[in-house]
Amino acid sequence: MGLWDVARPHLERLVEQTNESCSIAQLDGSDIVYVARVSVPRIVTLAVQIGTKFPALQTSLGKVLLAALPPEEVERILAEPSRSGLVPVWQPDRPEREAELREVRARGWAMTDEQMARGIRSVAAPLRDGSGRVIASLNVNAHAAETSVEVLLNDYLPLLLQAAGEISVDFARLESVPHVTRPSSTTGKS
Repeated sequence: MGLWDVARPHLERLVEQTNESCSIAQLDGSDIVYVARVSVPRIVTLAVQIGTKFPALQTSLGKVLLAALPPEEVERILAEPSRSGLVPVWQPDRPEREAELREVRARGWAMTDEQMARGIRSVAAPLRDGSGRVIASLNVNAHAAETSVEVLLNDYLPLLLQAAGEISVDFARLESVPHVTRPSSTTGKS
């Protein structure tokens, strides 16, 4: 069992509760890559599937992942060009970027409001392993014309934080189970 097996029922419940698409992503250079997703049928400006990449800094998922890293590592990562092929709306300078990531670190979650693309807003929270290390991030993604910032923060964020906590606990529990590996049997005579 891996992260998807652990996260799936939580993602499905979060989608039922919010009626919005939910995803899990990890860092891949200066991009995020989607590794799990449960979506609702909607017309959105950006198509997302497993393996889709977006510039990390302009997504709530990426902000959470970047905020978990030491500042010097963030600078090294963000110096790499994005391989997503997209040009995000929000192009912060270094002080603005550092302030944003400090705020994400302080509150423990991230939000984007049309920073990646017009019409898209989302909130994200970290997923942690048993040692407390951030291994991925989880988000609720909404269309700006249908979901206000207030609904995103007041209604969806508490559900997101609960789901992220439950996934982290379940993943830590899975990691703590001893894994026995059997030596491969060989045929032959002694």
